[in-house]
Amino acid sequence: MSLPRPLEGIRVVDFTWVRAGPWAARWLGTFGAEVIKVEWPDNLDILRQNRFTIPKGVEPGPNSTGQFADTNANKRGITLNVRTPKGLEIIKELIAVSDVVIENFSSRIMQRFGLGYDVLKTIKPDIVYVSMAGFGQTGRHHYYGTMGPAAQALSGLTFLSGLPGAPPAGWGWSYLDDTGGMYGAMCALTALRHRNATGQGQHVDLSQMITGITLTGPAFLDKTVNGRQARREGYPPGNRTTWPGAPVTNNYRGPTVAPHNGYRTKGGGYNDWCIIACFSDQEWKNLVNLMGSPAWAVDARFDTLTGRLEHQEEIDQGVETWTQTLDKYELADKCQAAGVRGMPVQSSEDRVEHDPQLRDRGMYTEMDHPMLGRWKFQNAPFKLSGSPPEMHRPPPMIGQHNREIMEDLLGLGHQDLEDGYKDGTFWPEEMPMYPYVQEALK
Repeated sequence: MSLPRPLEGIRVVDFTWVRAGPWAARWLGTFGAEVIKVEWPDNLDILRQNRFTIPKGVEPGPNSTGQFADTNANKRGITLNVRTPKGLEIIKELIAVSDVVIENFSSRIMQRFGLGYDVLKTIKPDIVYVSMAGFGQTGRHHYYGTMGPAAQALSGLTFLSGLPGAPPAGWGWSYLDDTGGMYGAMCALTALRHRNATGQGQHVDLSQMITGITLTGPAFLDKTVNGRQARREGYPPGNRTTWPGAPVTNNYRGPTVAPHNGYRTKGGGYNDWCIIACFSDQEWKNLVNLMGSPAWAVDARFDTLTGRLEHQEEIDQGVETWTQTLDKYELADKCQAAGVRGMPVQSSEDRVEHDPQLRDRGMYTEMDHPMLGRWKFQNAPFKLSGSPPEMHRPPPMIGQHNREIMEDLLGLGHQDLEDGYKDGTFWPEEMPMYPYVQEALK
């Protein structure tokens, strides 16, 4: 017997696209909420267009991108032109029987559609309306359009990722999309708790850019308390806590750790690395014993932290000679058993296919998808013993659930559905329908 999911009975109307907003709605679906994603084929979600995430051998198209699939699992999907009076009426009917609306457009968009909070609360007074604009709903920049990397740059996070004298490195993948998505889910849950206690809905106004600012706390603290810039001469490169040749007082974390670096492991390939850090003299002794006490490692210069900090280059060379004899996962097991902080460096493929800890914790669930076949989807990073979150539905193909939402949930007649396809309410008139859409109309 399956356990009840925490948000079972909650219905979410999902207007979001790209990553941060869909990520928030995805987690609500993982908790058991019924999430209905609203799309329009003439203006596809960017992730549906990302051809670089279409697996080899899969027919290209908007239903075939792996990135969209993982971001939008646990949802049903409809297509509806809310710019038409008929489409607007139908979406309001759907919202009237829902609990949460979530959107991540710039602040003016939903108002233009006639779907702002001021309108929807008259239809559903206790609606929880979550807005996740890059700059929020107020302030001089509230109407600016943005994406995660732009919001990240304005937050200061991009500046922090780089070395002195070099341009900001940035974080590659938009970190704020994932972080903002988690914040969005947390806000929705908080507002739902308030609604359940008081009967009152509310408008949640989340700024993705300010979400990024909350993550810059250590840098602000270091500047305020210590007068130190985040990117400065002496800032440790790579995984070290001190820059070679710099005074140990002019580093970020202080003279606390040596060795502390990334080391090549057996194979020498792109992903064959491990991290080793020794926080105490005892941990260094443990590492020396684990390496078989080679002559270079028992040198008295390395007995103290000060000595190890002064001779990191020599230590790193010696440690890497040893690490290159072991597979990174084998090395991590040996280090941990010996009381040494050592872990493998993992690629995305490693995490999904090779990480034994994530496999044991059930981090990925395989589900069948009409286009992708058997596909792995990310589970929640936490467990609840009494109401576990779970992956229960693959992502929707575009317009896949029009019939069951319109007829079964909203009570439209089948003729109304057919008419809606003919007049451009449910599908662009000039666009051919996919076979599964045609099949649903029979």
